[in-house]
Amino acid sequence: MRRICVLLLAVALLIASCEKEEKKLALGDWLAKMEVSDSQKLPFNFTLSLDEDGEYVMKMYNAEEEITVDEITIDGDSLHIRMPIFDGHFTGTFTETGMQGNFIEESKERSVPFSAVHGKKDRFEVTEDATVNISGIWETYFDINTQNEYPAKGIFMQNGNKLKGTFRTKTGDYRYLDGVVTGDSMKLSAFDGSHVYLFMAQVTDSTLDGTFYSGRHAVQEFLGARNEAFELPDADSLTYLREGYDKFDFSFPDPSGKMVSLSDPQFKDKVVLVQIMGTWCTNCLDETRFYVDFMEKNPDLNLELVALAFEYAKTQEKAFEGISRLKDRTGADYPILLAQYGTSNKQKANEKLPMLNHILSYPTTIYIDKNGEVKKIHTGFNGPATGEKYEQFKKQFAETIQELTRGES
Repeated sequence: MRRICVLLLAVALLIASCEKEEKKLALGDWLAKMEVSDSQKLPFNFTLSLDEDGEYVMKMYNAEEEITVDEITIDGDSLHIRMPIFDGHFTGTFTETGMQGNFIEESKERSVPFSAVHGKKDRFEVTEDATVNISGIWETYFDINTQNEYPAKGIFMQNGNKLKGTFRTKTGDYRYLDGVVTGDSMKLSAFDGSHVYLFMAQVTDSTLDGTFYSGRHAVQEFLGARNEAFELPDADSLTYLREGYDKFDFSFPDPSGKMVSLSDPQFKDKVVLVQIMGTWCTNCLDETRFYVDFMEKNPDLNLELVALAFEYAKTQEKAFEGISRLKDRTGADYPILLAQYGTSNKQKANEKLPMLNHILSYPTTIYIDKNGEVKKIHTGFNGPATGEKYEQFKKQFAETIQELTRGES
């Protein structure tokens, strides 16, 4: 009898173990929603598949953007999804066809509730045909009637109910926005693994009146008017050396603790680009990918890159972990030094670089010639989502580097 009881217990444990192993997520299309307010949810689409090792792979979509997430772990009915570069992660519970939990960015002390359901579903529900077409350029102002009001350039492409585009600002762009026009309402969203953006607006043929939700931590009202001729201030004129300074310099540690500065031999008699950035910043990520690609295609240039990272991470160890993760994921083989951790506050950042009039944007790039003279400072970065502007930047960048490395500046 005892042997039978032991055998039955073993069988029961085996069944329980198998049942635990059998918990799976449905493959294919999913629709996720993130709660940006008590009344609004940001939707985004993703797919789940299995790689050759049988591990889950998630692909998130924003218009033409595709983001691959390959760090997904499940334990019982618990789920953890880590973003590929940024420190954000999803944590929660799941069934085969559903997920529920929170998107958490610990360094920023932010948490956004989310849920997801399996099946092919539209990003936004379309209840009626579009009664307006907003394709074109829009002069837009965010945080209207406040001391923080700022301009933006809306760039939209509409095809029936489908809408995509972005908003450019003085400091960069709001990434690949994907959405619809239903009746006279515009709905656009983007989730890039860090930023949670939802734009809602009432539209006429010539005006926008809307609200911008950035996660659950910020809400801004915005107004726009159609203006095909609208341009933002020149990105090369916004940041400059303060009066009394004729050089740019720094001294910050690399991961080994070694202090690095522009006076080091590796920068001697070379053109140097100094990238002011953060591993949490999506525009910085776009810029880093651009620089990596450019350097790979132009290995013989007498050019050095060095980045100064201003990090949200609470500890130096966590900050360097984020830097290492960025380098691994992008292939960036140039030095990324830790300029600041615990905050990305621009005023505090400026205290580290007092020769600049201000740090208006992450990223900002300082162009320095072979003699150590600052030749240009470019504020912000217009990434691939800006289309024509991005192509213009690539052409101008190549021309500037060619002039500097040839000594014709």
